[in-house]
Amino acid sequence: MRALLLILTLLLGAAIGLGLTWTTTMGGYGPGVVQAGPWRVWPKAGTEEADPYARAALARTGELPLELADGLAFIATRDDQGRALDGRCEIRLAGAIPQARYWTLTITDADGGLIEHSSERNGFTSSEVVWNRDGTLDVALGPRARAGNWLPTGGAPRIGLTLRLYDTPFGLATRDSDAPEMPRLITERCP
Repeated sequence: MRALLLILTLLLGAAIGLGLTWTTTMGGYGPGVVQAGPWRVWPKAGTEEADPYARAALARTGELPLELADGLAFIATRDDQGRALDGRCEIRLAGAIPQARYWTLTITDADGGLIEHSSERNGFTSSEVVWNRDGTLDVALGPRARAGNWLPTGGAPRIGLTLRLYDTPFGLATRDSDAPEMPRLITERCP
């Protein structure tokens, strides 16, 4: 009877531990997150100092994260008001991009995969966008084509944005106060 109780206790403990790890890593790479408005970044996820949760999330997804010396990947799944980004809505990314030698902006579905649609555009690079005269940027995201910088959402109910900054002059420790000012995400209209 004691052996059976011991086995049940071990199985219960393993299930709880794996379940908590899964839950912790589903929204990113664990607790080492730095927040800048709706944008989140895990600066140590690609380093030797990555915590066990970041390692578990990376093992689960198979991603190869940026090393801190190479750059940072900021991820947003919510707008400035805290609402989930909905690809059926008209969304605007507006403002200055933090200083970097090069950057990419990619739109994904809720699982982090590229969205299938007829235009075959899933992002911009710093050399492709049309800049405002004051050095800021406006990018429209939505299911219908618009003039200017437009990224199609394919009408996906949940979308995410990843802004990768390569060779950026700032570093991040683990404090939100270290994060640069990021562009705003504004949901303008929803059907």
